[in-house]
Parts: sequence; structure tokens; C-alpha cells
Amino acid sequence: MKTTHYSLMTALLWLTMVTNAFAAGSTRVYSSGILVLAFLGFCALVVVIQLIPALMTLWGMLKSLMSSESKKPVEANVEE
Repeated sequence: MKTTHYSLMTALLWLTMVTNAFAAGSTRVYSSGILVLAFLGFCALVVVIQLIPALMTLWGMLKSLMSSESKKPVEANVEE
């Protein structure tokens, strides 16, 4: 009985300590300049350009995995 009482009291104390979460005011309109937009556009362009070789490499790896040619493993020439 005491365990239930302590659990209930702990839960009630936690609930009384919780406060409301208020969102920040959003009355200000976006007012960054053209240089900020140009910088963000340049960053996006760099990311897209780096994706092109990565996708080409991935395509090549998938193509080589899916090829139907069975490649023989290379055997070492060991002279005894």
C-alpha cells in the first residue's frame, strides 16, 4: 500500500512541476539580404555537384554486382 502511495505522490509531484511550453513569437518577417540567399544557393549547388559523382559510382558498383558474367577468381602462380 505504501508503494502505491509513494508512486502516486511522485507522479502528482512531477505533474505539478511541469510548466506550459510557449512558442516563440513569429511576428517578424524574413528579412535576410540577397547575399545570404546567394551564399545558401552556393552551398546547395556544391552539395548537388558532389552528389553527381557519388551517384555515378553507386550506379557502377550496382551494375558490376548485377552483371551476369561469372568472373573467375585470380589464381596465384606458386611454384613448388
